[in-house]
Amino acid sequence: MLQNIRVVLVNTSHPGNIGGAARAMKNMGLSRLALVDPLHFPSPEAAARASGADDVLAGAQVVASLEEALVGCTLVVGTSARDRRLPWPMLDPRECGAKTVEQAAGGCEVALVFGREHSGLTNEELQRCHYHVHIPSNPDFSSLNLGAAVQVLAYEVRMAWLGQQEQSAGLEKTEVVPARTEELATMDEMEGFYGHLEQALVEIGFLDPANPRHLMSRLRRLYGRSSVNRSEMSILRGILTETQKAARGDAHKRKDQ
Repeated sequence: MLQNIRVVLVNTSHPGNIGGAARAMKNMGLSRLALVDPLHFPSPEAAARASGADDVLAGAQVVASLEEALVGCTLVVGTSARDRRLPWPMLDPRECGAKTVEQAAGGCEVALVFGREHSGLTNEELQRCHYHVHIPSNPDFSSLNLGAAVQVLAYEVRMAWLGQQEQSAGLEKTEVVPARTEELATMDEMEGFYGHLEQALVEIGFLDPANPRHLMSRLRRLYGRSSVNRSEMSILRGILTETQKAARGDAHKRKDQ
């Protein structure tokens, strides 16, 4: 189950922090590391700080964009250190651990996303996450080292996993766990939908690309918390396609007149 959980580090500038994150992951039984455009990797400093978690570093997936790192994921949680103008569903670390394990145990791919050392994740990157998680540190000294932040969330994931293991051990061996019948849409499928949705809204005149305000951000938040499955995604994409056909037909009629 833990193999369904990936830790994603975005644009890390200090290779030692990558090593520290790898060590924290291995301590808690996590092994899948994705690095989005790291400044220096591979690096002897990363290997030194990993302190034996060389297998995590060796298996790290290095990609150019967050979108690539999230391919296949149906739950994405992004770390956020500050309030945003646009409210977003928030979790504390314990809730994050519980939700991560719940989804991963059902076969879903889950990503825990950490931002840059000095500036965290951008608003655009945070909008690609279903939830934000905030580690409630001392407000007078709130800056957490990246490796320490990974350690906090990885620990909560492990505690939730251990709790689930204990609960499962107490169940009757003959109990059958119902299989998931509805696969959730992955993040790459959701991104395709958001692009289609934005295009359709522009075509029908509901979205002004010159003055978009926060419409797409709010729609991302709406659909992100709805746990859209693949059959529902097909329906939504079909509605958009038919809406575009109707809008284009109306446009041709007006032109002919």
